Amino acid sequence: MPDWNRIASSTNLVIAMMAVICAWIVAPAGAQEAPAIHSKVNLVNVAFTARDSTGALLDGLAADDIRVIEDGAEQKVAYFAKSADVPLTLGLIVDASGSQDRFSKQHEKDIQVFLKNVLGPKDRAFLLCFGNHLRLVSDFTQSGPEMMERLKRYEKDSGRFAEIGPKEDRDLGTAFYDSIFYSTEEKLANGDGRRAILIFSDGEDNSSSHDMMSTIEAAQAANVLVYTIRYTETAKHGELTARNKYGIRVMDRVAKETGAWNVDAKQTNPAEYFRRIAEELRTMYEVGYYPLNPMKDESFRKIVIRPKAEGVTIRAKSGYFAR
Repeated sequence: MPDWNRIASSTNLVIAMMAVICAWIVAPAGAQEAPAIHSKVNLVNVAFTARDSTGALLDGLAADDIRVIEDGAEQKVAYFAKSADVPLTLGLIVDASGSQDRFSKQHEKDIQVFLKNVLGPKDRAFLLCFGNHLRLVSDFTQSGPEMMERLKRYEKDSGRFAEIGPKEDRDLGTAFYDSIFYSTEEKLANGDGRRAILIFSDGEDNSSSHDMMSTIEAAQAANVLVYTIRYTETAKHGELTARNKYGIRVMDRVAKETGAWNVDAKQTNPAEYFRRIAEELRTMYEVGYYPLNPMKDESFRKIVIRPKAEGVTIRAKSGYFAR
């Protein structure tokens, strides 16, 4: 026998729902609209490196070897891959402001080392120099000699090179944050392969229109790692000034939040740190997931990728803004 009570209850529910829909359709012009519900969900992509207890890169991880946690809630992995031998799309950003005058020759020498030892036949890079103007010295190229030749031309006549980003009236001379922000937005956001910035600077900004957090957010959103190569000019007795300490903290923070790391160029052999950077970029993992919280509420979502095995260290960006 049919369950007439259940059928009647279901019929009443359908009638009530139709009444609500009709009420929305015929509501007078001045009536308050029902709130819109946005349920669009975007895949979150995270690149990360994994090292064992000795510091050696691990190249045999599988999806089951990690847990992905967003804001304390474990997420279901939608895809997992190792990015072996992917082409690199890189931005080399050189601080040409007054505080870096004494390091200009070292910048040039270190960039030559990088181009010789890291840039492969499938890779491409651009070169940006900045003071209070952001000058695109060399657009994307696979030619190291071409890039170095254009850098020498920049040193003789910087004004002949085109600017990137909007025109800004800057009173002072170091647009550190803007150089990263506009390099990310205009050159790398839609790039192929593994994307990263190497910035040669002291981190001491005084004329950008963007701040540290908006710069970090742009890099995180575009999955661009920012490796900071630091050249700090200290006082006469080798002591750090307050401004020096500020720049060191900035470069540490930008690198860490984007999943990269900071290098003290005065303490490390450039061939060694460039080798490590290249090794990392070519041995990274990619993990993707659809967040359990799908709302685009402008909040910052903290990401932790946690290894299941003891002694494994994972480095990745710290999170993203749900925009």
